Amino acid sequence: MSLAASGLIRPDHVSPAGSPVRVGGRRYAPPAMGWPDGWLDAVTRDHRPGKKPRYEVATHMKIDPRGQRFSAALSAIVLAIVLITGSGWLLAAQAAVFGVGAVLGLRYSPYGLVYRWLIRPRLGPPREKEDAAAPRFAQGVGLAVSVIGVIGYAAGFLPLGMAGAAAALAAAFVNAAFGLCLGCEMYVLIHRIWPGQQGAVPPEPDKEVAA
Repeated sequence: MSLAASGLIRPDHVSPAGSPVRVGGRRYAPPAMGWPDGWLDAVTRDHRPGKKPRYEVATHMKIDPRGQRFSAALSAIVLAIVLITGSGWLLAAQAAVFGVGAVLGLRYSPYGLVYRWLIRPRLGPPREKEDAAAPRFAQGVGLAVSVIGVIGYAAGFLPLGMAGAAAALAAAFVNAAFGLCLGCEMYVLIHRIWPGQQGAVPPEPDKEVAA
């Protein structure tokens, strides 16, 4: 359910595309080109009884799901090579790719850049787009699993290293082959179990819009 549908957004909270907004007492100025169209549309305050007022930014950044499947396919290839060669360094490189997507945003993901620059221009527009929050969370899950594998390889405990690489490979393969993002499903499940645990979401001035 969107924030607008939940009734938490009032008309006076809507922020023009080029206007600064305040979230949690902090002022966020828009980038030079204004807020990316369609992603920052409101600042809402939670007034539920018994709850401390909570500010959050309503984000509706949409991404091309084909880019996520392309990235998953590249990840699966890299992780398969890791299992074949037992290279902890290659797994560390893949963990870094996950880390960029999770920490800096999908816009800066190396595989996303490849898709956006080389693949997407050759394709038509997607029939539908998906919210970026869940795929970004999935990148964090991939990072965590990969780091476990890297620790295993670095410590000479091959079963742990292979287990981490295999788990990441399985998730990437399922996403690439069937379009099922396991990390995204985890994200949805967590928000269903703890819907009130979402903290303030600071705006990202240059968030992913394409891949």
